[in-house]
Amino acid sequence: MSASKNAPRDLARRFATKREGRGWRRETFTLERPEARAKAREWFERFPKAAYMTEIEFWRELDDGRIEFTIRRLPSAD
Repeated sequence: MSASKNAPRDLARRFATKREGRGWRRETFTLERPEARAKAREWFERFPKAAYMTEIEFWRELDDGRIEFTIRRLPSAD
């Protein structure tokens, strides 16, 4: 999990998702490149795109080389 999980934007996203009820589920990670790839693979295996509409919503490379990315999916089969 990202160390920035309690950043204001992350808290706002979590509260917005709770209000929406069955909206998109999002999680943001900040990891080294190999770990970021492994985490994305893990999510796509656990929540296949066909069933959950899983996607990388946003990503960027930070100055230190780590990758920050947000994965979203629908809770359709939760």
